[in-house]
Amino acid sequence: MPDAHAATPDARPYDALLLLSFGGPEGPDDVVPFLENVTKGRGIPKERLKEVGQHYFRFGGVSPINEQNRALLDALRKDFADHGLDLPVYWGNRNWSPYLTDVLRDMATAGHRRILVLATSAYASYSGCRQYRENLADALATLEAEGRALPRVDKLRHYFNHPGFVRPMVDGVLKSLADLPDDVRDGAHIAFTTHSIPTAAADTSGTVEDHGDGGAYVKQHLDVARLIADAVREETGVDHPWQLVYQSRSGAPSIPWLEPDICDHLEERHEAGVPAVVMAPIGFVSDHMEVLYDLDTEATAKAAELGLPVRRSATVGADPRFAAAVRDLVLERAASESDRQVTPCALGALGASHDLCPVGCCPARTPKPAAAGADSPYA
Repeated sequence: MPDAHAATPDARPYDALLLLSFGGPEGPDDVVPFLENVTKGRGIPKERLKEVGQHYFRFGGVSPINEQNRALLDALRKDFADHGLDLPVYWGNRNWSPYLTDVLRDMATAGHRRILVLATSAYASYSGCRQYRENLADALATLEAEGRALPRVDKLRHYFNHPGFVRPMVDGVLKSLADLPDDVRDGAHIAFTTHSIPTAAADTSGTVEDHGDGGAYVKQHLDVARLIADAVREETGVDHPWQLVYQSRSGAPSIPWLEPDICDHLEERHEAGVPAVVMAPIGFVSDHMEVLYDLDTEATAKAAELGLPVRRSATVGADPRFAAAVRDLVLERAASESDRQVTPCALGALGASHDLCPVGCCPARTPKPAAAGADSPYA
């Protein structure tokens, strides 16, 4: 049986890859309309959206996420071309141009019939997986209503523990530690950060078997944090204490969300006499607005107020090793779909994630159709 990593890459039965992301404003006039897209159906007044948009206005109304996706798109196309993988790569967003429905329509018009989707979220959760699947179902429903022949759409598995995702983050932490003053480096703690979500959403993340006590969302982040901390210890000879912490909380204060918040954590570490902290945003693929504001601005200001030396390590972004990981994931899924031999590549204790999200995986509060899963209406 041929191997997924054969000399001539074979992506069959797939004929295109779609990079699917969140989207972000690219100028001041875009901010409120973008936030209206994000909060559609929640009845949030425009004045409140203008208040929320101050994070974006602070940076000229531009989120870096679109430019970072363009860089990743270029990196994927280059890697595929360099390795002989003939697979066109498209890009669409949930909340801003280029919109998912428009891009999927273009792909169908171009004749693509089997499409793989790479979501810019590495972990299991409603907002990081199922909501993207719901967006895909909405887009397919629109194309169906237009009388178009629908492509089959499959989503690549969660890649949180793929070495091409983990190793760049290891190097980022090592670089941040090396950048600390000599007298505080060895005593530095590592704060692995990710997006806080409601505890109820965390508890039901992943498969039904994973539900409870943070679900797959927390388990997966903890596994990645251990992988990075272990690699740092092996390469530096120093066992840096670490903790998984959270950022970017939103919503009503009465609803429990995952804690501790990064700023609270920095205060607690300072009071405990920790000499320095490296903030490692393992929950984010790129340095988009939540990293730029919540860590580089807000948390860094809190550390300065405390007199606590901090460094923020890099996200994976368009690192060539991540692009190579995506190629590996494409070939892995293609081999699996074609009954060719494949060995999934994954580090840590959890193993490779499922290809097809099962029924009950990361459920929504209000059930909606979701594509690219066992419960998809578009098989």
